[in-house]
Amino acid sequence: MSASRIMLAAVAVSVATGLWWPPLFAPASGAAPAAEYIKKGRRPAAKTTPVIAAAKQYAEAIASGDRVGFGRLDFGCQFALVSAAAAPFKDFPPGSDPIYGQCWTTLVQAQDTAVEQRDEGVNAIWPGKGFLVFYRNQLTSYAPSFYVMARMGLSPPGTGIRVEPVDSAPIPAASFRMRSGAPLVSVPASVVRLRVTYKDPITSPVTYAPEEYNLTATVTTTTQALKAVTVKWVVLSGLRKLGFPGDTAVLNLPMAGREGEAVPSVTETGGYIPGSGEWWKPTDAPEVLSAALQRMAHYAEQRDRIALLNRVLIVDPGQVAALTILTGGLYHTLVSAGAAVHRVPIGDTALADRFNELYWNAYAQESRIDISYPRSMIGKDGIATPTPADYLYRMLPAMERLARLQPDDLESRIRLGNAYRWNNDPQAAIATHEAVLKDIPPERAALKARVLLELAWSRIAKVAWSRMLDDPTLVQANKAAEEAFTLTDRPLDKFTATYTMAYAQAYMPNRDNHAMLEKLTEARRWYLQLAGASVDSWLFLLQNDTLKGVVEADPAFKPLLTAS
Repeated sequence: MSASRIMLAAVAVSVATGLWWPPLFAPASGAAPAAEYIKKGRRPAAKTTPVIAAAKQYAEAIASGDRVGFGRLDFGCQFALVSAAAAPFKDFPPGSDPIYGQCWTTLVQAQDTAVEQRDEGVNAIWPGKGFLVFYRNQLTSYAPSFYVMARMGLSPPGTGIRVEPVDSAPIPAASFRMRSGAPLVSVPASVVRLRVTYKDPITSPVTYAPEEYNLTATVTTTTQALKAVTVKWVVLSGLRKLGFPGDTAVLNLPMAGREGEAVPSVTETGGYIPGSGEWWKPTDAPEVLSAALQRMAHYAEQRDRIALLNRVLIVDPGQVAALTILTGGLYHTLVSAGAAVHRVPIGDTALADRFNELYWNAYAQESRIDISYPRSMIGKDGIATPTPADYLYRMLPAMERLARLQPDDLESRIRLGNAYRWNNDPQAAIATHEAVLKDIPPERAALKARVLLELAWSRIAKVAWSRMLDDPTLVQANKAAEEAFTLTDRPLDKFTATYTMAYAQAYMPNRDNHAMLEKLTEARRWYLQLAGASVDSWLFLLQNDTLKGVVEADPAFKPLLTAS
């Protein structure tokens, strides 16, 4: 009988007998017995034995994508053959037999439950969708083969896995029925412990921090890159006398009988040894992280660059270069995203950046929908399209860490204050911009003027949120803008200062429309002198919820709305 026909017969037998082979991911038991045969912290050299050799060969076959080698050592694959065969097997089917592909498909389908299946947008971790192995559940809940997936062992996409024997020990015999109604048979069983090491922090699997697996879904968790684990494998021996083509096989995905009993019945199951995990540390491979940043610069797609930066930062959260690149890129992307919303063409990069920042300043005080709810939209191609809020919420914690690590980077701290303001946290924005202001040397007047303008907008945001119009913060905002106007000689900042003073006037409890008109008129004059400015873009600056009601209700503002 051909092997393919035997496989079909095995399926028929499984239907008739009630035996089937779903993956049962029960927690790996036997942690206490395992501790009995090796003291914690000591790893004696393992002597090569047939069961150790079988387990190591099995793990390496999976890691290298060797379907035939895997199938010939997998208990489930062999059992599918012999349980349906009319006569004992004298040898394995040839390597071209489809049974090996079928067994491999079952394995991969089970392992896919630990592979990232969706594009996580700005939160993606390299190597991303379809390649990243992410153990989101307790490590003890995965079958042993999950720790040696071909995705991590093959190069590319992975960089290889090192498998080293630790030790082995016999356990009570395994028992099972060759088919429903048949008598129980038993064979010797052993457990083998293998140390699995992932060679590269950029492609290794990731987990949550060990202490965080019991947290609720609403709690922010910490992701870490796994460096090494010790995995226990159950190896059965003496199978040839029962008609198996091989004498040794490894138990990976247990089968279940008609009554739900395990096939075979064993006292221990394979899987992760609790407490054996080791995670990549910043000092383990700094040169690899630096090389990743250099490689990242050549990636055309922003999502790939972000994913690689996220990977570097889960290994070394204090990597200043990665934090600087990530926060700078996300900030500019968020600012530019304003243009996609307001659709006002601006012909100069510097003016466009300022225009978009002013847009978010006003928008953050209004409906806030686009900047409040992170909700990456998944397109038909499965690619996530992040929203402005996604960029904002991803960059905020990175900006905070960068500010602590690199306080001399005033530009990043200014952006952090802006991000706080757009996140409707004006108190943090004010505190951040005030702290930056104190750190600016006296000779840097242009930078001081810019920070004063950002501080003014943060103070306006406080009043816009609280609606306490008699708050002295509003007067302070106006004074900050006045000081900035005096300090700067840049037309762009002159425009921003006068526009800011007019905007602040709109919130005054005793609003002076005449003073507001004067400031807007002056702002218009400065604005239309700027490269890339236009009357249409100027008119848009008057259409936000704060200014529109004033300038359209009072005829005195009509000259501001004309094209001349």
